[in-house]
Amino acid sequence: MKSLLKFCLALFVFISCCFSAGARQGNKVEVKKSSEGYTLSVNGKPYFVKGAGGSSKLKELRAAGGNSIRTWSTGDGDAVLKGAETLGLTVTMGLDVARERHGFNYDDPAAVKKQLERLRKEVQKYKGYPALLAWGIGNELNLDYKNPKVWDAVNDIAKMIHEEDPNHPATTMLAGINKKEIDYIKERSTALDFISVQVYGGLAKVPEQLQTLGWNGAYMVTEWGPTGHWECPLTKWGAPVEQTSTEKADVYRSRYEASIAKDKNCLGSYVFLWGQKQERTPTWYGLFTESGETSEVADVMQYLWTGKWPVNRAPHIGPLVIDGKKPANSVYLNPEEKYMVTLSVSDPDQDKLTVRWELLPEATDLGQGGDRESRPVAIPGMVTASSLTGGMLSVPAKIGAYRLFVYVTDGHNHVATANIPFLVH
Repeated sequence: MKSLLKFCLALFVFISCCFSAGARQGNKVEVKKSSEGYTLSVNGKPYFVKGAGGSSKLKELRAAGGNSIRTWSTGDGDAVLKGAETLGLTVTMGLDVARERHGFNYDDPAAVKKQLERLRKEVQKYKGYPALLAWGIGNELNLDYKNPKVWDAVNDIAKMIHEEDPNHPATTMLAGINKKEIDYIKERSTALDFISVQVYGGLAKVPEQLQTLGWNGAYMVTEWGPTGHWECPLTKWGAPVEQTSTEKADVYRSRYEASIAKDKNCLGSYVFLWGQKQERTPTWYGLFTESGETSEVADVMQYLWTGKWPVNRAPHIGPLVIDGKKPANSVYLNPEEKYMVTLSVSDPDQDKLTVRWELLPEATDLGQGGDRESRPVAIPGMVTASSLTGGMLSVPAKIGAYRLFVYVTDGHNHVATANIPFLVH
């Protein structure tokens, strides 16, 4: 009797495992070449990636017309893949590959092998999920590196992926585009199915640059967005000048239409960032504020993905002005004095607008390549609003660099943002 019970239990476990594996049969994803260019195919059907970086607010992404997300690691992989599947989204799953700039030594064969085997386990674990679209090998491994052996390691990881999971292509994400990396990849990382580039201010020139540098294959843009803090105008003391949300919306649309939407070798893109983060400022890259509001950039993404604007749209905003000076004027202020602050704002739906102000010291905890940064602590009560478009700034007593932010909301969870750096001297 005990033997029969053991046999039945073993049979139940076997059937359960088979059922579970059957329920998680991954799709067949391929990169296909035609006379016109390259396309991504899912189970034989063309699939153009309309995606965003990040794994939060997936319902909002789907509602805006997005179809895919991109991660930087397999952290919370089960939840991310299941959540995406529920909403009909796909996932380019990031594999966290060590970077030389963080101290990893690609001349150490034992460490390289250990990393490969760690990643093998991750591929084995997640390869069967229906939402999986592709594997992203590392993030910006070419940023501040010297050892070209990293591309040998990338190739070995790509070959491992093909062995363990022949149904999903492998790529690696590059910081910018230059001939050195393209040549290395063509020579050392031939197992990659396509490359991925991450470009901000220069996005419109990507198709031409790739051709000039000798890359005629398929590619994806896995990060793009506003003009980056490393490529924008600076004040005289070196503070980067951030675009307003309206200025960002304009360049998101124009750069996308000039490149991603036109190039037949482009497989799609992941806009950065479907969420919020501190990177130089709390508003520079996120399509959401910390309060979960969306700006004109999110409106533009819905238009680019669907051809239709949202029913209710975010407010428009002009540059902040302190004492008659715009951000590009390098604003110097005296300590403990008061200055008039003005802005221009409008709403396409004539919604009632509300303004809130925030003063922060200029960020000093600065990362690189998206490294984590801490948010400066706000200095409360430094702006007295006199109207929707004006207020009085009380300058701090402490000498140093600051940044004044304004958020204009419309009552429908939409926002317009702008900020202005200034130096107290």
